[in-house]
Amino acid sequence: MSPELQQIRVGLTDNHPCSYLPERMERVAVTLDPALKNSKHYEQLLENGFRRSGDIIYRPYCDHCSACQALRVSVPDFSPSKSQKRWLNKAQTIQWQLKPTMDENWFPLYARYIEARHKEGSMYPPRKDEFDKFARSNWLETQYLHLYVCNRLVAIAITDILPHSASAFYTFFDPDSPLSLGTLAVLIQLELCKRMEKQWLYLGYQIDECPAMNYKVRFQPNQKLVKQRWQG
Repeated sequence: MSPELQQIRVGLTDNHPCSYLPERMERVAVTLDPALKNSKHYEQLLENGFRRSGDIIYRPYCDHCSACQALRVSVPDFSPSKSQKRWLNKAQTIQWQLKPTMDENWFPLYARYIEARHKEGSMYPPRKDEFDKFARSNWLETQYLHLYVCNRLVAIAITDILPHSASAFYTFFDPDSPLSLGTLAVLIQLELCKRMEKQWLYLGYQIDECPAMNYKVRFQPNQKLVKQRWQG
């Protein structure tokens, strides 16, 4: 960790039920120094297991659990698996564009996604203003990967662009699509990172006990942050 990050001031939230493992309690450490809110320092914080929610930078700080492990994929070394190649072949009808803002008709797609996939989560019921606050950052370059089938919007992947890496922040998609749109969004983000000559694509936290997250480990080679050491 760089010298300026060795003594990070953080505040701790209260314990509350975990969003991913409901039988457990969670809390997070939130950075308190506004000077850390820039792309250079945020990239260093990502390397140390932090993420963002809106303009808030945080990392899990649970009393009795360490299930959340940051995961990143080595962009230059990534090669799609056989199953990922099959999904890419099935997705020949998909068109995609990287845009600085979301299409005006994004909210109905997001609402359908939350209703179908995350009705028990903290983002239900879907609220436009709350999601905008969650996704937006005033100090990062954030791009929005749009996926279309026959000119119909089917997915948006929000991506933070950093000096040497990118962070897959959040993806929502048509829950009724026969295509594996979440996987395809990551594959396209990896291709974009390769074009931009980035070293890493950060995929957020991996929780082995949470089946919904298991798709992340299928992108190889990857590394997990275990006891503050990246292990691959």
